[in-house]
Amino acid sequence: MTGKASGASRTVLLWSALLSPTFLLLSTLLICSLFVLRMSFGERNAEFSTWTLSSYMALADHYFIRIVANTILYAFGSAILTTILAFPVALYIVRTPSQFRRRLALVFIMLPMLLSLLVQSYGWIAVLGPDGLLNRAMQQLTGKERVFSLLFNETGVMLGLIQTSLPLAVLPQISSLRQISRQHEEAASVLGAPRWKVYTKIIVPLMWPGIAAGSLLVFGFNAGAFVVPLILGGLKVTTVALAISDQMGTLLNWPLGSALSVLLICITVTMQIVYRAWAPKSPLDTSQHGN
Repeated sequence: MTGKASGASRTVLLWSALLSPTFLLLSTLLICSLFVLRMSFGERNAEFSTWTLSSYMALADHYFIRIVANTILYAFGSAILTTILAFPVALYIVRTPSQFRRRLALVFIMLPMLLSLLVQSYGWIAVLGPDGLLNRAMQQLTGKERVFSLLFNETGVMLGLIQTSLPLAVLPQISSLRQISRQHEEAASVLGAPRWKVYTKIIVPLMWPGIAAGSLLVFGFNAGAFVVPLILGGLKVTTVALAISDQMGTLLNWPLGSALSVLLICITVTMQIVYRAWAPKSPLDTSQHGN
């Protein structure tokens, strides 16, 4: 018994040592979040000595309502478009027989995760700018100058958000797609199902957990995006993250910036709750539950 007790205590100490850095980071994040929550109920220049709802009442202004609506629109729209674009990419990576091609495609997909968002945003400026590569190419084809105006507007921001968050949608879909047996598709083909019905009735429902997880990751990532809207949107596109930066940095209105931060967290958490409550279950999960 003494040997078992000593072995258990060593295991507990080992796990405690391994998990302590994670707990330290999470506890630091929790403490900072509580400070932000407390400041949201304070007044300017008296953040920790007063209690008021004035900052949250200020968010009812039309200016902030429009910013919040635009942020949700950009995040939701980019999540849908990115999820749709990620599906053929994930399908190619999983179903391509060539291992070299699979790895090469995966490297290109993971490349945005290795590069700074600042570098990627300036790369989009070089492509979408008035004298960028796209307009120069169209000038050679049509003879007109500055055919496209895709920079410093909503279109440029959406393109940047989709490109930078694409890996977040592809990787979960790859994981779900690898768990689907090819026998399901073969059985459907033998029974005479057309290819489009195989995808809509078998593949997409079975890989739904990966699709949903990727879309939620993209939504949360783009809802708090800062660099891409700042650089590609210029002064014409404002999101909640940019408004937080303005309030807590330029204007030094920490309570209002904190209230915006709490609102942004509530938006992302609400999306998680809605997904948990209303999302359809995967057929694989239903069959496992039945067993």
